[in-house]
Amino acid sequence: MTTTNDTPISFEQLGLKPVLLTALTEVGYESPSPIQAACIPPLLAGHDVLGEAQTGTGKTAAFALPLLQKIDVTRPVPQALVLTPTRELAIQVAEALQRYAKHMPGFHVLPVYGGQSMVVQLRQLSRGAHVIVGTPGRVMDHLERKSLTLDKLTFMVLDEADEMLRMGFIDDVKWILEHTPASRQTALFSATMPDVIRRVAHQHLRNPQEIKIRAATSTVTTTQQFYCQTHGGQKIEALTRIMEVEADFDAAIIFVRTKLATVELADKLEARGYAVAALNGDMTQGLREQVIERLKSGSLDIVVATDVAARGIDVSRISHVINYDVPNDTEAYVHRIGRTGRAGRTGRAILFITPREMHMLKVIERATRQKIAPLAMPTPREVANRRVAQFTQQILDTLKNEKLDFFFDVISNMEADHNIGAREIAAALTWLSQRERPLQLTGASAVDLAPPPARHDRQSERSDRSDRGERSFDRGNDRPPRENREQILEKRRTFAAGDLARYRIEVGRNQGVLPKEIVGAIANEGGIDGKQIGQINLFDDFSTVELPANLPADVLDVLRRLRVRQFALKARITEPGEYPDTRPPRPAGPPRAKKEWGGKSDFRGGDKKPEWKKRDR
Repeated sequence: MTTTNDTPISFEQLGLKPVLLTALTEVGYESPSPIQAACIPPLLAGHDVLGEAQTGTGKTAAFALPLLQKIDVTRPVPQALVLTPTRELAIQVAEALQRYAKHMPGFHVLPVYGGQSMVVQLRQLSRGAHVIVGTPGRVMDHLERKSLTLDKLTFMVLDEADEMLRMGFIDDVKWILEHTPASRQTALFSATMPDVIRRVAHQHLRNPQEIKIRAATSTVTTTQQFYCQTHGGQKIEALTRIMEVEADFDAAIIFVRTKLATVELADKLEARGYAVAALNGDMTQGLREQVIERLKSGSLDIVVATDVAARGIDVSRISHVINYDVPNDTEAYVHRIGRTGRAGRTGRAILFITPREMHMLKVIERATRQKIAPLAMPTPREVANRRVAQFTQQILDTLKNEKLDFFFDVISNMEADHNIGAREIAAALTWLSQRERPLQLTGASAVDLAPPPARHDRQSERSDRSDRGERSFDRGNDRPPRENREQILEKRRTFAAGDLARYRIEVGRNQGVLPKEIVGAIANEGGIDGKQIGQINLFDDFSTVELPANLPADVLDVLRRLRVRQFALKARITEPGEYPDTRPPRPAGPPRAKKEWGGKSDFRGGDKKPEWKKRDR
């Protein structure tokens, strides 16, 4: 058995293909975690693996990368199967595979799980997929219906096997294993290794290499841990507000995923008046040591760093560790927050997290066996009160410590010469002194950043609209008529004919945007009729929307500056093939009528319940 926490320098040493290395760099991985370093080489060599590792140690990449290296994208048949205990994990694994395979044209992964329409899954299976990620019950359903065949399977993964045992799936797992080729390569991962799991492994795995990873679960007891939930586009504003109101703020390390992000965030913070520097793997050892010395001496207050670049930093004045980006695994989180709370001091660790990343919060809490407390977003009033308190203290300190006789004379002369009261003069001097750092927030900074709205599924959203008697796109019906209404109507008549093209806009799921908000903004401000707005696809940090291809420059300029939920759309037309997963452009015209399904299901025959429905998976 291999029990290790040692990590090689880079992914290149593991023998991965360049397309995978490029994707890992873009995702922000700089070096493999212990389980990745231990599992990837034997899996690439064709060995079966029995891995014992906690959730959050990076094991998804440990099996996903060797799996992708073995896939032949020219053969659209299931070549790999990943079994997971829950639909949430199935979706998470499928998304990870898609990210790692970004530079593998034609690759297709399909998640299948209970609760999703069987018709949709049947249609997708008929189109072909290289990797199937699914829960045991739904995979069995497809095998029994023969909509899924595994005769070409070469690679199989059992993820969180002990959880599948706890949920009563172990017999289903055995049944599925018996319906796969004996020549397949198998990887089994489990947080614990009960006897039942070990028997399954010895029965279905061929001389597996056993790997056990010691998870770093201990955290510094003097570190207080908090999380702040926010949208991706609000993080920089949330970060600056938190740093302003945090008591006993001395110095901080802010962790991000990529080298580029260290420079970008450092530049933004420097523009806001902070003494900050980036720290990443592209810097020479001399520059890195110079940054650390400046942090120790007090000429720097903030360092923005990646995990690799921050290794070995031991600076006692670091009072805060801020996880601006969620770490890739729990061990990275433990190492990060260990940078504060040293030399007998109390440190604070703050984790920024978006709604789509909330599952990682639970994973971190389980791995560290500590509860992470929520941190409320500071309001503009709280920031203003903090600035006023600091300004007041500066005034009191100046009155106490400085000789001000000359300035008393200046004020007295000003009062006499211009018939102005000392109160008015003090107000004017206060305004002049705070121009660089206003006591009262203005503009976008003065907007109260509400917590992200709860995400609902489409069915509940339709029900909510039905209860309110609303239509999807009736946003703004109670607004007063616009002054330029005639010009807008004229534009709409201009766009009545012509083809649609796909445009990219810089708002997405992480910003909490809804399709109806995009439609309402474009129709009301851009003068484009709702009928000429085609398919909208939401991604994490951007979206695509079909609009008339012949938009004039002035309308495009409006769409670039147009804001939805306080975020500029920055609309631009996409390049051909830039987003292959969305539908191709289609001719403009009236929206198609929705297809009405009869009865409760569109695939049942008569009253007879199909065989696959008899089991509750």
